[in-house]
Amino acid sequence: MNHLQLVTEPAPMPVSYSKPVELYVFIDLLQPKSWALHSTIRKLQVNYGQYFSMRFILSTELSSLNVACHRINNCTSHDELVDLTHPVLPSIAVKAAELQGKKAGHRYLMKLLEYHMTEEKNIRSCNTLTTVAREVDLDVEEFEADFRSLEASRSFQGDLCITHEMDVQEVPSFVFFNENIEDEGLKVSGSYNYEVYEHILAELLDEELIQSQPPSLDDLFLKYNTLSILEVATIYNISEKTAERELKKQMLQQKIEKISCKQHTLYRLKKSI
Repeated sequence: MNHLQLVTEPAPMPVSYSKPVELYVFIDLLQPKSWALHSTIRKLQVNYGQYFSMRFILSTELSSLNVACHRINNCTSHDELVDLTHPVLPSIAVKAAELQGKKAGHRYLMKLLEYHMTEEKNIRSCNTLTTVAREVDLDVEEFEADFRSLEASRSFQGDLCITHEMDVQEVPSFVFFNENIEDEGLKVSGSYNYEVYEHILAELLDEELIQSQPPSLDDLFLKYNTLSILEVATIYNISEKTAERELKKQMLQQKIEKISCKQHTLYRLKKSI
């Protein structure tokens, strides 16, 4: 594998390892390749989540961040901020959401994924980013204040520093660390089949992996909220035709709804009324 490298820089900040492996996933929120890898990430989590914790690192151009911050700071009213659109704003918004807690940040990131894949709304728009905060039950007033704060921008800049220190030149990229923080990390640039990441995890742990039993489809939707036919097929090791049939059963039971768009068909957990 010619895109596999050792990272000589140690992890850039102290990490408390409750699991033997820490996985850094470098993504660009507007890069299709980053989202395409998500089904692989979810299968790894379902099968081997007991072995690793994961952190998403947001990567984009620093010049874009500077321009975006300048435009945000020059907004003199709420209406001007709502109308603002810029490619780097989704990354700042994720960092603003994370200020309300790690779980809140993850819910926000997953809802952005849904919007991006369905093309329902423009995720570069401040108006959309505020809507996402409302949909994932964040404190919207706090989110808007954090979005305009230096703290969110600095948090995102911290991700850019990690990207630079680990010499990540391509997104998506994975960097695996074991529980010995003095050891080098293992960087895998680009996208590969699920089996490649499974093999690397086993090599790092130096043991045979014990695969967890996948949850029921009901529980899977509670965990991820939105899933594609391919993701369901991948996680349960079934054909896409079988996966689609099972999803249609869930629809008939009024548990999920179908979201159709140009390039994707997704299924989403129905909201309780």
